[in-house]
Amino acid sequence: MSHASSLWRGAAPLLLASTSPTRRALLEAGGLAVETRAPGVDERAVEAAAADLSPPGLAERLAAAKAAAVAAGAPDRVVIGADQVLDLDGAVFHKPADRDGAAAHLARLQGRTHALHSAVALALGGAVVECFVATARLTMRPLDAAGIAAYLDAAGPAVTGSVGAYQLEGVGIHLFDRIAGDQSTILGLPLLPLLASLRGRGLLAF
Repeated sequence: MSHASSLWRGAAPLLLASTSPTRRALLEAGGLAVETRAPGVDERAVEAAAADLSPPGLAERLAAAKAAAVAAGAPDRVVIGADQVLDLDGAVFHKPADRDGAAAHLARLQGRTHALHSAVALALGGAVVECFVATARLTMRPLDAAGIAAYLDAAGPAVTGSVGAYQLEGVGIHLFDRIAGDQSTILGLPLLPLLASLRGRGLLAF
């Protein structure tokens, strides 16, 4: 067994219902054997059908939808789905479409504290059996239009690849005054509750 998967005890690699390289890297860094599969879920349709849910509840619903979609075609695999919702006083943000959209998001977020609700759903036997949600709170420093433009210049096209138009593992770290929350939660996959569940099911070495 390779060093990279030395902690995983599943009969087959963990199946991640996502093509996110960040989420896969988090799992592999933790010693898990991982394969990925795109869930093919229409996230906006799921969101429209869940209009009555809170932002954390929406994150959980999206994660469960992704896990269920992949697990339906792989009932013999351990499957996880994950999603993240950015919440500013109850308003949910999506990935910006372009630089102007990113600038508009940052203008709303600057000087305020927002929440990142990250959810993970675990599916066994073709069905979701558990969901977890963890929340991080991030306070963005005050920024004027010139500061936002300077950040966008530095970050480049990557600003449209993440909700909130930032990546904390890159130059996005310059936007913040305070951050409260687990790093894996901020990156979109709350590892601590997931690993606890996998340990309890005998799927990890210790």
